[in-house]
Amino acid sequence: MTDDDAITTPLLPYEWPGSDVYGEEELAAVAEVLRSRSPFRFYGHDLQHYADRLEAAYCRRLGRRSCLAVNSGTSALSIAMAMLDVGPGDEVILPGYLWVSCISAVIRAGAIPRLVDIDDTFTLDPVDLERKVGERTKAILVVHMSGATGHLDRVVSLARERGIGLIEDVAQANGAGFRGAPLGSFGDVAIFSFQYNKAITAGEGGLVACDDPALARRAFAAHDLGYPRDADGRLDAGDSSAQRWGQGSRMSELTAAVLSAQEAKLDALVRRMRTLQRRIAAGLGAIAGARLRRAPDPEGGNGSFVIVTWPDEASCHAVVEATRRAGVRTGPQGLNNVTFAEWGLHLYYHNLSLVAKRGTNARGYPWADPANAFAQDYEYGKGSLPQADDLFARSSLLAVPPSLSEDAADRLVDIFTEQARSLGLA
Repeated sequence: MTDDDAITTPLLPYEWPGSDVYGEEELAAVAEVLRSRSPFRFYGHDLQHYADRLEAAYCRRLGRRSCLAVNSGTSALSIAMAMLDVGPGDEVILPGYLWVSCISAVIRAGAIPRLVDIDDTFTLDPVDLERKVGERTKAILVVHMSGATGHLDRVVSLARERGIGLIEDVAQANGAGFRGAPLGSFGDVAIFSFQYNKAITAGEGGLVACDDPALARRAFAAHDLGYPRDADGRLDAGDSSAQRWGQGSRMSELTAAVLSAQEAKLDALVRRMRTLQRRIAAGLGAIAGARLRRAPDPEGGNGSFVIVTWPDEASCHAVVEATRRAGVRTGPQGLNNVTFAEWGLHLYYHNLSLVAKRGTNARGYPWADPANAFAQDYEYGKGSLPQADDLFARSSLLAVPPSLSEDAADRLVDIFTEQARSLGLA
């Protein structure tokens, strides 16, 4: 290999943690479901109860009374809205750094999203949150983006004081914690995703967690066909207290089999990502022009990302372009070492249907609903959240694949240091 080849060879492996550790455990679990000819979780020839096992594992992991396996994190968010009875006349608080599914769940519930700025934790700014919470606020959706949380204690305190529902979106922070307690244990409701990019994965899948038995019954009805089920797995229309309109978001036993094997590997994956993240962050943090994302609980994240803010937009783009040319990039399918400007629907103003206030039908619902007239002046275009806009313009992001070697992590730091120095940033 020539020196030029070494420079242009991608340094980073693909950033899909869970699938990197697929092995005999996942294969054996899936084979067991197929041999039993019972892929549906509620009845079959010989149920293996993998969905039940996954739910029990997450109840233990989170210290929760109830966990419900569903088919995606997007479904889990919609179920959370149903659990808290979110609908027309309500608003749900969202941070400017999020994923499109968070917005979609609010819109499809018939409610209005209210954007709140972020601070240098890249999560909800508690000052702007307190300023914007009002009489229409039905719930706060705190999104633990990029593997870590922000000022969760202050958000929880505000929600409790105001009597507002709190939903935790832990999709990108599975296995993380805050001051000794697992993320997903703080909100009235918590949701998880097991989509391919997440810490553990079956390609798709999600989970809803709560403690309140009434909320758990609502979740079950909403995720299924609107009714509870009896001991034989048949729909039971007798319990009217639990009835809701369902959306058929059940998790299959095949998905649950994969995830049951993956859940046993989560802690090891998180330990590995944390080790690599700290190694990379220590090196990048020594660059004079680099400022690392602030972490109120430095030990709590799941280690999946490193976020760096640079002095200005031009230097941010220059560093990323230079380090990519020097090899800090992934293969043709992956996406890593990017500016936030390239981070797509994670940025509020890149969600064009939100910016344009497009509804779920031609009549513009829920924006056109008279119950939502209070939100006529809400704006979602770039400029709505000045702190987020500034951070997005000047920041870059690295995913931390657990398959990254220590040597490659050190080389990554060396490349960033060299290129930052050449740009006058070190």
